[in-house]
Amino acid sequence: MFAVVGRGAQGGQDPGRQIGENEEYGLKPMNCPGHCLLFKSHKRSYKDLPIRYADFSPLHRNELSGALSGLTRLRRFHQDDGHIFCRHDQIKQEIAETLDFVHLVYQTLNLGAYKLRLGTRPEQFVGSVDEWGKAETRLRLALDESGRVYDTSHGDGAFYGPKIDILLTDANGKDHQTATIQLDFQLPKRFALEYDTSASNKKDMPVLIHRAILGSLERFTALLLESYNGKLPFWMSPYQLIILTVGEKANIRQRALNMAQQLAFPDARPGPQFLKARKFMVDCDNSNQSIGKKILDARKKGYSLYAVVGERNLEQPPDKQTLDVTLASHPKEQDVQKIIEKFVQSRIWMSQSESHEGKITNKVAATSLTVQQCQELMTEMDSRFL
Repeated sequence: MFAVVGRGAQGGQDPGRQIGENEEYGLKPMNCPGHCLLFKSHKRSYKDLPIRYADFSPLHRNELSGALSGLTRLRRFHQDDGHIFCRHDQIKQEIAETLDFVHLVYQTLNLGAYKLRLGTRPEQFVGSVDEWGKAETRLRLALDESGRVYDTSHGDGAFYGPKIDILLTDANGKDHQTATIQLDFQLPKRFALEYDTSASNKKDMPVLIHRAILGSLERFTALLLESYNGKLPFWMSPYQLIILTVGEKANIRQRALNMAQQLAFPDARPGPQFLKARKFMVDCDNSNQSIGKKILDARKKGYSLYAVVGERNLEQPPDKQTLDVTLASHPKEQDVQKIIEKFVQSRIWMSQSESHEGKITNKVAATSLTVQQCQELMTEMDSRFL
């Protein structure tokens, strides 16, 4: 736990020295104390609660060298750290909403089943047994009312309060803790936090709920990449579309660059662009390599889509010029292919054959789309979280 000692506690008391000079500093292990000081920096009323703070700044833990492992366990990491200061009568609702938040995020990311684990009072703890009993009851009640299955790990709570851990399982069957919800009566007491109640001249102490939805961003990224086998969905991929040129003519290369600009910045105006104006991640490969080599490179890099532009694509007026778009790599390939088929105007080339009566039997290998149709395709993939 942290003790509130103020600045200059380790030095800076000699005459002529500034406060903080020769003072000892340490790497920040957690955000909780800073958020407590933020809460205490203003007079609070019961009407202000709940107050929620979020912080993505780097944190540090002196892990043993033998425990370090890739991105899953580091000495310096980032966490979507959040702290909720609330009244006792708000605990149940805040925990329920946090559980719903976790479910929404994990469902959107399509990470499959996750485990919930309730950690109870450990052998060494701070606070009274009665406080712990009340805290555990509230967490258990929130879990029961959520209707979700959970396990109880006796003695696995934090030393300052019980907690709900969310666990994801990697490809080797090892569980990794990601999200967490922790109930804390002790830190507000240590920092003497208070708020005005509805009764005149009366103060009460808030309850602190620690929460992280993703947990360590580095660990979560590792599990996410493993879950998708490196093939991220279009909406979160840094490699969404690449335009590949056929031939060495300058007009083809320039048109491909213009198309990439139009697709990445659909609402752009002439001149420098704000980064926030970029809607899609679109690259262009107009090197002298063969089209086969360019396609191979695009697939290796994990682009969701690639589009081929050659001399034949530029035969029409600029507003009708097309790109031959192909789905290169995507975890939900069948869902995306159904969307692509909605935009088919003419099929340039196909894998294998078509069935009788013009119906497609095999996956369309390339679809001829205008820039506008390609924008609509990417917008639909993005909006559906595909």
